[in-house]
Amino acid sequence: MKKSIKETTDHNISFTRTAWRRFKTEKLAMTGLIGIIMLALLALLTPLLANNRPLLIISDHGVSMPFLRYIFAPDSTESFIEQVFNYSLLYLPLMAIICLAVRSRTGLRALLLGLTAALLLLPFLLTGYRLDKTNWRERVKLQNSRALFAPVPFGPYEQTAEPYLKPDGTHLLGTDQIGRDILSRMLYGTRVSLAVGLFATVLSLIIGTIIGMCAGYFRGRFDLISMRIVEVILCFPTFLLLLILMAIFKEAEFNQSILLVILVLGLTGWIGLCRLVRGETLKQRILPYIASCEATGLPVSKIMLFHLLPNITGPILISFTFGVAGAILAESSLSFLGFGVQAPTASWGELLRQAFANPFEYWHLTLWPGLALFFSVCAFNFTGEGLRKVFDPKA
Repeated sequence: MKKSIKETTDHNISFTRTAWRRFKTEKLAMTGLIGIIMLALLALLTPLLANNRPLLIISDHGVSMPFLRYIFAPDSTESFIEQVFNYSLLYLPLMAIICLAVRSRTGLRALLLGLTAALLLLPFLLTGYRLDKTNWRERVKLQNSRALFAPVPFGPYEQTAEPYLKPDGTHLLGTDQIGRDILSRMLYGTRVSLAVGLFATVLSLIIGTIIGMCAGYFRGRFDLISMRIVEVILCFPTFLLLLILMAIFKEAEFNQSILLVILVLGLTGWIGLCRLVRGETLKQRILPYIASCEATGLPVSKIMLFHLLPNITGPILISFTFGVAGAILAESSLSFLGFGVQAPTASWGELLRQAFANPFEYWHLTLWPGLALFFSVCAFNFTGEGLRKVFDPKA
């Protein structure tokens, strides 16, 4: 009896739990996952780690938190991406609290999560942009107030020292070509790299999955035409397209260069995934469960969404992790060439570009962004390799 209960319990273990157990046995994959989590935490906590505004001021007039305005209305040309990360920084802890407090009542939990998400949007929409050039460190000294600054008390656009200053006790990673703190710009550059890597890959994943599934499922003329379009796009140079769009949008005074890079990389990076999804769909298309679904009269949309897609999720997830690493490298390469994220926005590729004139003399502008790119790409590649071993039955 005990044996049968144990066998039944083992049989009911979900595929997700089994996959997680297999994934945990891969040391490199776990190392990569830890690296991704650390990158995400650094990107989310950047305003609390590097900020020239005090996190808290205690004076005779009361208590104030000057950095809060920056959270809701960042003084950055790429304000949209900054607001996305700042919104996530505030919402994720609230979401965790609600999920822990309301476990049993799913409907109430969903309602509270939706209301919290909507209410949290209000300060982001209502807080207006205001240029703040206050020297808060001098102001705190003059007022004899007590202030709590971030561990890196410098903003990414603040000129605080001599250009090309080597690492010292004040600027741990040195300064760039106009005297801005490199550590602060490295932290804010993490947001840029993750935003481009994740959003561009998600965009390409959506396009590639839809077109690949439709081509593999319907076959025939639709498959023939879509694959010819894929081959045409594959021959088009991405860098040239980005250069043309950058010139057009600059004339139109469009300052959100990160969104432009995401759009171009997403619209040109779905080709490989589309071919992969098409091949997996063709394999699944001839299996009996698809014929059974069609025989019962299920709509094609439900067959593709609820039956076909779950069976090809493994290759898509593997391709997604490798795609994020490729998008991060692509953004850094474009920024290094001057076609990507535009100054004064902090970017790892832009820091590497500053050292191009003399990489050995300005080694601190070469070393730190290079290491950040190396560890980021390794983290996603290690995770992708671990997923491949989990989902590949031959591994």
